[in-house]
Amino acid sequence: MKVSVGSDHGGFELKESLKKALSGACEITDCGPSSAASCDYPDYAIAVAKDVATGAADFGILICRSG
Repeated sequence: MKVSVGSDHGGFELKESLKKALSGACEITDCGPSSAASCDYPDYAIAVAKDVATGAADFGILICRSG
């Protein structure tokens, strides 16, 4: 199973924890961000959505600070 993940800067730490938790169970593509620095969430949401829409990933997980 392939899973694409992305977050905003507020969800960065949770995204990193999720990647570790899922690493043995599936193939993970991290669409970003690569740090907790302020960023534009839609950039990463679009990347995850494209992975799912094109079949590059079976599932997408998006994490943001607000929920």
